[in-house]
Amino acid sequence: MTWFIVKALLSGVIVAAVSEMARRSPGFGALIASLPLISVLGMMWLWHDTHDPDRLAAHAGATFWYVLPSLPMFLLVPMLIRGGVHFWWALGAGCALTVLLYTMMTMLAAWVGLSL
Repeated sequence: MTWFIVKALLSGVIVAAVSEMARRSPGFGALIASLPLISVLGMMWLWHDTHDPDRLAAHAGATFWYVLPSLPMFLLVPMLIRGGVHFWWALGAGCALTVLLYTMMTMLAAWVGLSL
């Protein structure tokens, strides 16, 4: 349980730091947010917990495929906000689009035999 708390605290500090950086400099905050920090931490925690190279490789590979359908959200949200849509509606639409694209990616992966 202690290890879980350490992981949660460190991960939370990173998210909080990114939001503080973005408040001061949106571009720099975006740069930091675009880094695969959470993915790298996830791989580190997974390796620490399992030392299973096959599981880690499967996780890293699946992460690549799931990043792709999340990218359009980062185009849709600013487009909607600049078009006058309230932040929460724009974010909701971006999240809905991402869920739809995740679903499509999962179905497409199964159809082509890619294990996610």
